[in-house]
Amino acid sequence: MSRASIALNRFGYGLAYGERPPEDARRYLLRQLDDFDPAPAAIAARSVSRGKTGETLRLLRSLRAKVPEMGDPAMTDQRMTDSAPQSPRAATLAGLPPEYRQQLTEARRVMIDDLAARTNLAIASPAPLVERLVHFWGNHFSVSVGKPGTQFEVGPHEFGAIRPHVLGRFSDMLKAAVLHPAMLLYLDQFQSIGPASTAGQRRGRRTEVQGPRGINENLAREILELHTLGVNGGYNQADITELARALTGWTVPGIGPIGRFAAAQPSGAAFVALAHEPGARTILGRRYAAGGPEQALAVLDDLAAHPATARHIATKLARHFAGDTPPESLVARLEGDFRMSGGDLASLTRTLIEAPEVWLPGPLKFRSPFEWFIAAARLSGIERLEPQRIARVLGELGQAPWRAPSPAGYDDLAASWAAPDLLLRRVEVAESIAQASPAEDIVARADAAFPAALSESTRTMLKRAESGRQALALLLVAPEMMRR
Repeated sequence: MSRASIALNRFGYGLAYGERPPEDARRYLLRQLDDFDPAPAAIAARSVSRGKTGETLRLLRSLRAKVPEMGDPAMTDQRMTDSAPQSPRAATLAGLPPEYRQQLTEARRVMIDDLAARTNLAIASPAPLVERLVHFWGNHFSVSVGKPGTQFEVGPHEFGAIRPHVLGRFSDMLKAAVLHPAMLLYLDQFQSIGPASTAGQRRGRRTEVQGPRGINENLAREILELHTLGVNGGYNQADITELARALTGWTVPGIGPIGRFAAAQPSGAAFVALAHEPGARTILGRRYAAGGPEQALAVLDDLAAHPATARHIATKLARHFAGDTPPESLVARLEGDFRMSGGDLASLTRTLIEAPEVWLPGPLKFRSPFEWFIAAARLSGIERLEPQRIARVLGELGQAPWRAPSPAGYDDLAASWAAPDLLLRRVEVAESIAQASPAEDIVARADAAFPAALSESTRTMLKRAESGRQALALLLVAPEMMRR
């Protein structure tokens, strides 16, 4: 691969139709850090649906009391997947109370519109490298729509917690992402109440109260294991429990009577002092004084600056750009920058661009379904896709955004995406894209998309195609498109 091809494909989402390949690959990438718009019109125009989140949860609690046989609502949301056939979805909806059915339908519409906004933005972006970083960090702080209310929040989570900080400080992104209503819902933090808090003591005396009581450790565990230190980061169960105690009081606005005592937070969340576990905390050997929301914020700042976090983040970033088993020299280079810069993500990105390990000529990484779909749309000249089509196609390809199977997000390994059935789906999608796209001069387009990197076998295959549309479909599934 030439440097121009690496800049386009390994770092970004490939050449856009009508675009010229860069003459200076390094300058082309660095310029994108200045060209990136964290809040373009397509994002800024999205309405805030936060009131719908509280409304959904209040409605759900009411229905649980009235209609206990409706079952687990989270399972209902899973059956309402965007890639599911219409008839099962319709059958699922038909079995729900009308008011909850209407709320789920509205939630799904909002989520699909948000998905379309982020996808079309990536297709048209003049800064595809930074858009890739947005999606990398969005997967790092993964939120799934399997919980009631999260469909209203996953878009705002990426738009408001990830995009503004993608070239800022990791500590700021960490606090914005893990204390966002989407994450508080997804990992059940909004239900966590300190047993010794005022709310916990009152709740304990009311024996008729149903539902979760006490501290929920889900968010604390994932912050340590996934978001900061990593699985071998040196923490123990006591640290998880203490962090969970520090996080009590952080909740979603407007979800119950206790919300009357909530104080709004910059992340969009709320803090209820009555639910916060009183007392000082000791986490990883460091003591944190008793307090309100600032206690958890102080812990998160220290976790962001921890050496194990630098190592964990450097390894994930190196794996994303330099192969499933990245060179140790690249991991060390990124780790050193993270520590020296205090988690400055713009500096980390520049170090990545300058690293010789990322410019090795051979393909280093198999494109994930989402990466491939964006690259295929850009190369094909598609300027905008309809929301329903985006949701359907990404579901068929096996990587619907905001539906990762666990809080760890989607795998970033070739083995997860190179299965024969998944590749066959790419072929089918490529044929569909080619039928609706400009199909002239495909060989010239391929040379521009993969400058000095197009193999002779691919060139011959394109020349022998029976039509321009067939040639385009073949190009979209050629080895050059599958790997970066």
